[in-house]
Amino acid sequence: MAIRLTRIYTRTGDQGTTALVGGSRVPKESDRLEAYGTVDELNAALGIVRSYLPEYRAGLGEDFDWFAEMLRRLQNELFDVGSELATPPSGEYEGMHHIGEAEVTQLEREIDRMQTSLQPLNSFTLPGGGILNAFLHQARTICRRAERVCWALNREEPLNNHLLAYLNRLSDHLFVQSRWVAKRLGQAEFLWDRGLRLAARSAGQKNPDNSRTE
Repeated sequence: MAIRLTRIYTRTGDQGTTALVGGSRVPKESDRLEAYGTVDELNAALGIVRSYLPEYRAGLGEDFDWFAEMLRRLQNELFDVGSELATPPSGEYEGMHHIGEAEVTQLEREIDRMQTSLQPLNSFTLPGGGILNAFLHQARTICRRAERVCWALNREEPLNNHLLAYLNRLSDHLFVQSRWVAKRLGQAEFLWDRGLRLAARSAGQKNPDNSRTE
């Protein structure tokens, strides 16, 4: 489908409805709009991460280009997800792109790659410890919300199963990204105090360090 933007405002949504791909109109508070709107919010959060990323080129070293390209790809894939969600079955067209198994598998491979340099956790992590870590955690929570909204929509209008799986894997991916970035930059990774105390108690330790992981 060709894209040509000539006008930004149209006044067609002033009565509380908006047009989906294919021309059908739905209320602006519909689950479908909430779904692709939340994916758009997630994309914006990743845009913040990408905007800060050049400041950390030295810290990420040889992996900087790999990580930067991965974030670029994720933003483009999220635009694909949003486009698919904005297209009801009646609006599907020849050659339309659908998120597939390949995109889900790529996320899993990247998770596995980042995980190889990380130690197992003995408590839940708290967002923060560094700018990239904090914004990646924010993106993770938005991704979880996008997944919940898409499942709500799926109860009424069945969605592409690969799209649902993609959002699930992406939230895990963003969690691992937050840990990987903290590790590579030598920044603190905050842990949940109570979880640390429970882990220390079971191991017979005292005064656990609650500021960072190994």
